[in-house]
Amino acid sequence: MESFDLLLQGFGTALSLQNFFAAMFGAVLGIIVGAMPGLGSVTGVALLLPLTFGMPPTTAIIMLAAIYYANMYGGSYSAILLNIPGDSPAVMTALDGYPLSKQGKAGKALFTSNISSFIGGTIGIIILTFMGPALATIGLAFGPPEVFSLILFALCSIGWLLGDSPLKGLTTTFLGILLATVGVSMTLGQSRFAFGSTNLLAGIAFIPLVIGMFGFSQVMEMMTFRKGDLTIDKRLTIRESLLSKSEIKRVIPPAIRSGVLGTFVGILPGAGATTGSFMTYILQKKIGKNKEKMGTGVIEGVAAAEAGNNSAAAGSFAPLLSLGIPGSGTSAVLLGGLMMWGLTPGPLLVTNEPEFFWGLIASMYIGNAIVLLMALAMIPFLIYILRVPTAVMVPVITAVCIVGAYSVNNNMFDVYMMLIVGVIGFIIQKYKFPVAPLLLAFVLTPRIETSLRQSFDMSMGDPTIFFTRPISATLLSMMMLFFILPPIIGLYKKKKAETSGGTPA
Repeated sequence: MESFDLLLQGFGTALSLQNFFAAMFGAVLGIIVGAMPGLGSVTGVALLLPLTFGMPPTTAIIMLAAIYYANMYGGSYSAILLNIPGDSPAVMTALDGYPLSKQGKAGKALFTSNISSFIGGTIGIIILTFMGPALATIGLAFGPPEVFSLILFALCSIGWLLGDSPLKGLTTTFLGILLATVGVSMTLGQSRFAFGSTNLLAGIAFIPLVIGMFGFSQVMEMMTFRKGDLTIDKRLTIRESLLSKSEIKRVIPPAIRSGVLGTFVGILPGAGATTGSFMTYILQKKIGKNKEKMGTGVIEGVAAAEAGNNSAAAGSFAPLLSLGIPGSGTSAVLLGGLMMWGLTPGPLLVTNEPEFFWGLIASMYIGNAIVLLMALAMIPFLIYILRVPTAVMVPVITAVCIVGAYSVNNNMFDVYMMLIVGVIGFIIQKYKFPVAPLLLAFVLTPRIETSLRQSFDMSMGDPTIFFTRPISATLLSMMMLFFILPPIIGLYKKKKAETSGGTPA
C-alpha cells in the first residue's frame, strides 16, 4: 500500500503543467525519431539531452523517458509500411507487419502495433512500479557466464524457429556471426577481416546493415518483379482499422505474454529493447496458435514484437534507477544525464528523491497513454504512404535508405555497404533464406564474445564455470534438450505409426 500511496503522489508531480507538456513533447519527438531510419532511441536521446540542461531534473527525465518509449511506437511505422525498420527493435515487426501491408491490411497492422505497444509498455511499467528493486537484483544475478548461456541459447534456437528450413536458418545465423566479427576485437584489440580498410576497423554498422537487408532489397524486388501498386481503400479511417472481436482475442495473449517476458529481458545488462523483441517473437513462434504462419503476415507476430520491445524499454529502467546500472544503450545515456543533474541512481534514490522517482514512474503511465492516442490518430495519414505509385515509391525509398545509412557516421562508406548488403539480402531472400537470424546473430555476437572472454577471465580459463553456476547450467541444459528432443519425438512418432500400420504425420 505504501508504494501505491507514493505512486498517487507521483501522479500529482507528473500532472503538473510543466511535466505534462514535457511528456507530450517527448512523445511527439519520440514518434518522429523512431520513424526515421538511421536515428533510433540512443541517437535521439543523446541529441536531445542538451535541451534538458536548463530544466528541473524531474521534468528533464520525464521528457527523455517519453522520447525513449515513444521511439518504440515510431519505429514500427516505417517497418510496416516500407519494410524499413526505423530502429533495431522494429526488425521483428517488419517480418509480419510489411506482409500485412502488402495484403491491404496496413491499418490493422498499425492498430495492432499501437495497441500491443501500449499493453506491453503498461505491463512493463506496472512490474517496474511494484518490483523495481527486486527486478534489479534478478538482473545482477546474470553475470558473464549466465549472459553467455542465455545468448547462446537464443542463437541456437533462432535459426530453427525463424524460417521453413532449419538448415537455412542456421546458415544465415552463421553469416550474421561472421559479419559481426569484422573490425577490431572488443576483447583482444586485434584487427579481424578488415582487409586493410580503415573503414572496416570499427566493424559493420548495424543501421546500414538493416536498411540494406530490408529497405534496399525491397527496392530491388519492386524493380525486378514490377509488382502492381497496393490497392488500399481510400476511405480508410481509424474505425476501419479497428480489430474485430476475434482479432482482439488473437492479439491479447501474445501481447500480455510478451509484455511479461520483455520486461524481464529488459532488466538484463546490455539486453535492451532489441533483444526483448527478438526473444518475445521467438516465444510466439514456438508456442503461438498461428506459429506456422509467422513471418507471412499475421497480427500475432506484430503484437509479440511490439509488446516485447516496449516492455523491455520499461524494464531497462529497473537496474538504472535501483542500481545505477544501465540495461541498454539508451539508459546509459539517461544515466549520464542523471549524474549531470546531481542525482545518484541506486538503492537510496527512492528514499532521498521520492518526488523524482515516483514522478517519473507516474509520468510513464501518462506518457504511454499520450503516445497511444497520438499514434492512433496518425493511422489515416500514414495510410497515404501506401497509395503512392510504385514508380514514385522506388526513388523515395532509395533516398530514405541512402540518407539513413549516411546519417550514422556521415560517411559514404556506410552507403556503399548498405547497397552491397541490399544486393546480398535480395539474393538470400530470393532463395528463401530467412534474414531475421542473420540480424539477431549480428546484434548478439559482440555481447556473447565479451561475456565468453569475461567468463574465462573469472575462472582462469576453466570452462566448467558455465556448468557450476545454476542459471547458466539450466540454460545450457534447455539448449541441449531443444536439440535432442525434436529428433527423438519424430523418431517415436514414426515408429508408432509403423507399428499401427499407418503413415507418420
